[in-house]
Amino acid sequence: MRITLDVDRCQGHGRCYVLAPDLFDADDFGHCVLLVDDVPAGREDDARTGVENCPEQALGLE
Repeated sequence: MRITLDVDRCQGHGRCYVLAPDLFDADDFGHCVLLVDDVPAGREDDARTGVENCPEQALGLE
């Protein structure tokens, strides 16, 4: 499973990195930065939670 990020859609709400701080982080402007591309085994639910809580739908899973 891979996380995708559309940086143009991210508005910096911060839900992703609050919910899964080991998978997502923030840049200096509060916009999402992926800490991993491939989701580590056992972290799939956390990745889904971060993706599903993005109000801009900037995150996705493949």
